Amino acid sequence: MTHAAATVDQMRPPLPAERGLDVYNTKLGMWVFLASEVMFFAALIGTYVILRFGAPGEWAKPGIVLNIKITAFNTFLLICSSVSMVKAYAAIQDGDPKKMRFWLLLTILGGASFVGIQVYEYIHLIEHGFVPSGVREGSELAELVAKGQLPAATMGLYGSTFYTMTGFHGFHVTCGVISMTYLYLTKALPGKYTKQSYGGIETVGLYWHFVDLVWIILFTIVYLI
Repeated sequence: MTHAAATVDQMRPPLPAERGLDVYNTKLGMWVFLASEVMFFAALIGTYVILRFGAPGEWAKPGIVLNIKITAFNTFLLICSSVSMVKAYAAIQDGDPKKMRFWLLLTILGGASFVGIQVYEYIHLIEHGFVPSGVREGSELAELVAKGQLPAATMGLYGSTFYTMTGFHGFHVTCGVISMTYLYLTKALPGKYTKQSYGGIETVGLYWHFVDLVWIILFTIVYLI
């Protein structure tokens, strides 16, 4: 009897599997990648905070060295691109690929404009003498250091931390723009995204929102505090 019962149990169809979290592999991979990025930027930001508040002298006031107004506009531009990404995702969910292409293109243009303005900012800062090693001798900022308007002891730390954090973030934004451009040309324009299949838009959207959030934090601690 026992053998017969075991045979019957083996012949029964398996019980239906429990429903998971509805997270496909690409989306899960992006979440894992973003978790590593959180640790990376947390290390950068934490190092900046330790160096700044543990520095053997006063820290330069951002308004003297940096152009806060143009960076504030650049921040607004990046936030708007995050909104347009949400609109693109909502459009393809509603089954409207035409609107999705429009909003995705705006997101690409917003991200590319952000990188362009950041490059302009770097050129402007270097021309005035603010370099990764601190202040270039004989420059306009070197004169401010000589007059005591900028602290000589911490300008090296200021330059290295500024260019490291904003440079790595700019690299991430550039990667996002390249990824969205690829999806736009190979998936969105040919009409391969539908109401039932739009994984690429969702995945790159997660990355883009993360990049925007990181910049808001960087802008606050580097340009405003």
